[in-house]
Amino acid sequence: MGKTTLTAKIITLLSRILAIAYFIMAVYSVLCLGTKCCVTPYGDGQYLHINYPFSQKPFLNVDNNANYIVFSFLLPLFLYAFFFWLTGNLFAVFSKTKLFTHHNLSELKKFYLFNWFIPFPAIIISSFFVEIINMIWLLAVIHGIFGIFTWMVAAIFKQGLQLQNEQDLFI
Repeated sequence: MGKTTLTAKIITLLSRILAIAYFIMAVYSVLCLGTKCCVTPYGDGQYLHINYPFSQKPFLNVDNNANYIVFSFLLPLFLYAFFFWLTGNLFAVFSKTKLFTHHNLSELKKFYLFNWFIPFPAIIISSFFVEIINMIWLLAVIHGIFGIFTWMVAAIFKQGLQLQNEQDLFI
């Protein structure tokens, strides 16, 4: 289990770093777009550069369109921040000494429910406001597969927890 625990800890750390980075980018973008600070229009005002803090160097490029900004830019940033946070929690489960606990089962459940019930509705709602490219639907299918796989692992954990409680074993 040593290699598995180490791998889980590394992936947990990387996932948390990605979650924090996505969240910071999303909050920074909201602040910049809301205050028009660190934002430079280009392409005859059709696009916007969100600049690095305290500079004029472009950091992020967005269409100068409210629907695009909300549904194709900010929504994915916030959802992926949450996704990577849940991914970190998921892999943290596998770095614990006691795997079969209610808390660990709960973390697995949060991950598969998020992957089942967030991507498709987010895309469907967004499709009323912006054009959705086919690749986005493929990403939603991949998230659904993540959810199915995690649901299967959660079923194993649930059975392990039941056996552990029945026999008072440490597995």
